[in-house]
Amino acid sequence: MEEKGIFEGLKVLDCASFIAAPAAATVLSDFGADVIKIEPPGAGDPYRNLPNLPGYPHSEHNFAWLLEARNKKSLALDLSKPEGQAVLHKLAAQADVFITNYPPQVRERLGITHEHLAPHNERLIYASFTGYGEKGEEANKPGFDSNAYWARSGLMDLVRATEDTTPARSVAGMGDHPCAMAFYSAIVTALYKRERTGKGSHVSSNLMANGIWAASVLAQAKLVGAKFERRRPREEALNAVTNHYQCKDGRWIILSLLNEDRQWPALAKCLGREDLIADARFATKKDRHARSTELVKIFDKVFATRTLAEWRKILDGSGLVFGVVGILDDIPNDQQMIDNEVLVPFENDTMLTISSPIWVDGSKKVQPRKPPGVGEHSDEILRNAGYDEAAISKLRASGAVA
Repeated sequence: MEEKGIFEGLKVLDCASFIAAPAAATVLSDFGADVIKIEPPGAGDPYRNLPNLPGYPHSEHNFAWLLEARNKKSLALDLSKPEGQAVLHKLAAQADVFITNYPPQVRERLGITHEHLAPHNERLIYASFTGYGEKGEEANKPGFDSNAYWARSGLMDLVRATEDTTPARSVAGMGDHPCAMAFYSAIVTALYKRERTGKGSHVSSNLMANGIWAASVLAQAKLVGAKFERRRPREEALNAVTNHYQCKDGRWIILSLLNEDRQWPALAKCLGREDLIADARFATKKDRHARSTELVKIFDKVFATRTLAEWRKILDGSGLVFGVVGILDDIPNDQQMIDNEVLVPFENDTMLTISSPIWVDGSKKVQPRKPPGVGEHSDEILRNAGYDEAAISKLRASGAVA
């Protein structure tokens, strides 16, 4: 078993901001990669300030930064200065992966395009992430997951209960974190290619592409000219056994019975309504679908008689597929998440964080380490790159390094 992870010795430059691209670097760090976070001097990555924005939870801990920047070292580098660009080029010559989400025109201005860095290192994996892709008139358009992933893809519209309902807002990072996994997969694919060819390559992903991929079942239907049915509210669901219901304590539960012919009798028994099995109105799946509105009303009354905890005891072990509509209060004590190392403690701390959602048998992830302050490791990183104390002092005096 690897002592420090599969990617021990892999050098990664995280020259990105906010969530999707840096989170891909975080996953690499979970498996042992040495990740250097390159931030502008002063306030650093603007993502550090996210919890201070209106509407976010109040905490003594920077929960956003704890999640995205764990395990990393910070170098405060001013890329608007030629001296800062020279440092980055030297680091890139020694790195395995360079990650950025700066728009193409900004990369050009800062001297950090693939064309700038590749000549310094033919084995470098250059990974770029954008809002809307790297071609076309929107290539330089800034985007967050709320607009480029959630809204642009149609997901914001599709999750509405009806066409008349107000479009639903996404939550922080909801699109960014799935995008990070796609971006991570692109990087790892390029690393595999390098194992075969000895050469690095340029890989990319974007919010828009990942959003439409997430919505792709219905998007593909639209692409082939499918005819869509009227969007129905929950009370008029076409199938009562793939619907959600409110329990006595106000919590919700969702049924997902796709093998309905076999599971219908078991559901009726669990609900204490064995009489429904012999009810001619619901004798066949076709009958149940034709009278789904009636069945939803019956289920609404039944589920309202017990709490969520009571229904879980009844349904667990029944073979029926159902899920709890979770709330944030559930998470800290979710034993299944803890048992499966979805929630893990920081190094030398009892504080929990959320692990990246992949595991490799026989290989361990590193114990999460607390994130760095802005420029906390600047001197250490520069020394390791070959700069002596005089050169470091000169860089600091120029303002290129902080």
